[in-house]
This record gives sequence, structure tokens and C-alpha cells, in this order.
Amino acid sequence: MAHYEVDIDLANQAKKEMAAILDTDNRQLLNGVGAFSSLYHLDLSGYQDPVLVLKTEEPGSKQLLAMQYDRIEGVCHDMINHLVNDCVVMGAKPLTVQDAIICGKLDKQIITRIVKALSSACKENHCILTGGETSEQPGVLGEKTYILTSSIVGIVDRRDIIDGSAIREGDIVLSLGSNGIHTNGYTLVRALLQAHPELMEKEVDGQPLLDAVLKPHRAYYPLLEGLFPQHILHGLAHITGGGIRENLNRILPQSLDAEIDLSSYSVPAIFKILRDAGGLSDAEMLRTFNLGVGIAAVVAPEDVEPVVEHCKQHGVPCVPIGHITSGNQTVRLKNQLSWD
Repeated sequence: MAHYEVDIDLANQAKKEMAAILDTDNRQLLNGVGAFSSLYHLDLSGYQDPVLVLKTEEPGSKQLLAMQYDRIEGVCHDMINHLVNDCVVMGAKPLTVQDAIICGKLDKQIITRIVKALSSACKENHCILTGGETSEQPGVLGEKTYILTSSIVGIVDRRDIIDGSAIREGDIVLSLGSNGIHTNGYTLVRALLQAHPELMEKEVDGQPLLDAVLKPHRAYYPLLEGLFPQHILHGLAHITGGGIRENLNRILPQSLDAEIDLSSYSVPAIFKILRDAGGLSDAEMLRTFNLGVGIAAVVAPEDVEPVVEHCKQHGVPCVPIGHITSGNQTVRLKNQLSWD
């Protein structure tokens, strides 16, 4: 008979180390690790009609590859960046993140690495990790299995919400470039790597393919926060599972369409390698991956140049990929992707 035991003393030691990692001089956090819940003082000065923005996220099956190849820190940044991106496309300022780490057997060193990486990723996104839950579940998960998830609270004034309602016919759709696969499509990626182990010998833009596959998801808040006060972003769509079609349409008003010119895409090299290895059609690629478009931003024609220049200053490629027309909330694609 299997013997399952949770080491409470080890868990308490891990919590002490977490407390040191999460120690912060942010005076809005009123307590620390060890309390039953985190207390965060909500400073509403400067807000006329504040709205909280809430989201929960997990890094999907990418975390299996990350654990397999000891890239724990990278997938922690993936999760936080994806989480924050989903929050800030509403025009929100991220405030606090809570995480959950579920494992079959607690390894204090690994848990400490995870919490350090999560806290670091939050700081890079100008928010704080206020705590969470570490749950050891022997018999439910394997000893070396870790499952990560996290939730965020953001805030935005009601008048500043970006939800697509400001989108008008004639607006331009801009691509805020991705830096790779981000966090979607990894069930397919893992299947391709398993079926074609020779892929691991390839290089992508001068780096090992594994590095390209596990590159952390780009964080867009440090870029977007400088655009929010200008009130020139009519809509923002985070391009995740479902691709451009099934994410951009989520912010379109009912009477409008977006027409996307696929020939305007600059497709990162990693996607061509995956396409060729799997013999995948363009339709499959467009639905599974971002193909280089991390966020689709909708702006008025006169605001294209300042947004492009702002993105350039932050090292993020930004190019027009389409425009808004009358229609019925559909994303229409024209021309063909260039795989050169």
C-alpha cells in the first residue's frame, strides 16, 4: 500500500523563506505571509468612479516543458505576464497578484525558486505578489509534478475602460509584436517535439530551439501604461488561443468588422519551423498561435504614428495589419501569410 505523508515542518520552513522573498516596503500591503488573508489598502485618490479588474490564469502545458528542462523561472514569468496582459488590455493598472502552487511533494528549493520568479515578474509589471497558497497533495499528483495558477486585481476609472466600445469604422488595427509563441499552442508544440526529436538540434535566430520555445511571454504593461493617459487606444485584444480571429472579434462592436491583411505579418522564424515539422495548414497555424501578433491595438488613423513611435522606444515592433469596416463583429482575413 502506498504511504502518503505531508511534511508540515518542511512546509513551514518554505513559508519562512517565502515571507522573506515577499517582504516589501509597499505601504498598501498591511500584513505579510502567515495571515489567513492578505490585507491591501486600496488608494482611490485620483479615481472618480473606480472599477476593479479581476482575472485568473495558468501557464497551460508549457509548464510541463519548463519543468522537464528546468526552466522554472521562465514559466513563472510566462504566467504573470499573460495574467497582467489580460488585465491591462482593459485599460487597467495592475495592483496585486495571488498565486497557487500545487505539487505532489514539496521541494523547498523549487518552491523558493518559483516564488522568487513570480515576485520578480510582478515587480517588472509594476504590481506586487501579496501571497497565495502552496498545497502539497501526495497521491493526487506525482512527486515531481507542479501546477501553477495565479489571480490578479487591477483598477481602472470607469471613464478610462478600454473595451472596444470606442472603435469606429476607418480605425486602424496595429500589431504589437510578440516575442515568440508566448503561452498558447504548447500541446501541439510538445507533440511535435515528441514526434520529431531532431527539432531540438535546430537553431532559431542564432539560439537553440529550446530557448525559442521556452522564451517567456512578453509583458506589455510597461509599454501600454504610457499610452493610457493619452486616451488614443480604442481597443486592445490579447492574441492568445484562437489566434487573431477569435480574440480581436471579442472587442469589436456588433456593427463592425476587422479586415486583417495577412501579407503584412512578420512571422517569427519559430512558427515556420513548427509549421514545416507538423505539415500544418495556414488556417491551423492562425487558430493555434499568435504568429507574431502579441496584442492587436485599434486606433484612429491620426494616432497610428505616435503609437508606432512609442512602441519603437520600448523595443516592441508595431505595424499596421488591418482596418475596421462595417459588418457584424467578424474578423476577415485577406491575402496570404509570408513564410519567407
